[in-house]
Amino acid sequence: MSDAVTLSLTQAQDLLTRAFTAGGVSQDAARATAAALVAAEADGQVGHGFSRVADYIAQAQSHKVNPAATARLTTPRPAQIDVDADHGFAYPALELGVRAAIAKAQEMGICSLSVKNSHHCGSLSVQVEKIAQAGLISIMVANTPKAIAPFGGAEPLFGTNPIAFAAPRPKGSPLVIDMSLSVVARGKVMNAAKLGKPIPTGWALDAQGQDTTDPDAALAGSMTAIGGAKGTALALIVEVLSALVTGANTSTEASSFFSADGPPPGVGQFLILLRPTDDAGRFADRLEALLTQIEAQEGTRIPGAKRFAMRAASEEHGLSVPRHYIDTIHKIIEES
Repeated sequence: MSDAVTLSLTQAQDLLTRAFTAGGVSQDAARATAAALVAAEADGQVGHGFSRVADYIAQAQSHKVNPAATARLTTPRPAQIDVDADHGFAYPALELGVRAAIAKAQEMGICSLSVKNSHHCGSLSVQVEKIAQAGLISIMVANTPKAIAPFGGAEPLFGTNPIAFAAPRPKGSPLVIDMSLSVVARGKVMNAAKLGKPIPTGWALDAQGQDTTDPDAALAGSMTAIGGAKGTALALIVEVLSALVTGANTSTEASSFFSADGPPPGVGQFLILLRPTDDAGRFADRLEALLTQIEAQEGTRIPGAKRFAMRAASEEHGLSVPRHYIDTIHKIIEES
């Protein structure tokens, strides 16, 4: 028997929607959450895909995540949109906020979007790409439960605190950049732990501050920040924007995304959307010229190109998902 199951994107979306509704999640939240996880899986971001399903559902069933949450949107200033996720899944709150923020940025030229009382928001590229497809530039940051120690310290204080950016292109896929501020996203370590596989050296430290290839020891220790002091300085910037500006919990206050125990994480996400100056298409022309210069050098590629290539392969051949995850999902559905 193969260790993997192949599903089309439509089959995957339907299966995950059924699993979330079986787990007690409202239909709209189930659909939005399933769509985001399938999109991440299709792009090769497996730490934000099927590997999250069982944990998400366990948290909904324990009410660490509010399965019947109703996201609430307010506009305190003309170019500012705030969304309270009501301690539900991040995806329906972001769906609501991004849709409104796109309309506002197209009207005003700029808009900020703050989301609080939120949960794990997965692959940020999913959100900023939507914005780029609407002709807008965006930057997005999000804080996560503590996982990285400040430079020179040993106790985790910041989350992996990802940053994403996207800009529209007149032809083809937009420019999309998405990165966590740890050497790798913590979800990749979690995925390795679930599959019983070691992680590469340099990804994480154990609780004693020593390099480790054991994913369980890594999850009990600290992720390694990119760029040393520069990486933790960026993590601080993300913390200020996604927690303090939004009114969300800081990384040290947020509970785990992986456990069904404890209070809601209550983290935040913050986005800025910009409408490029029209200027007779000069922005688009200059962006293309810049990207062409990158590609002209041997051995280079545009950031995000690998993600789009993996998506194309997923659309053509389907998703190859570890059977362990599929069996767990079917069990959840059958036991509902």
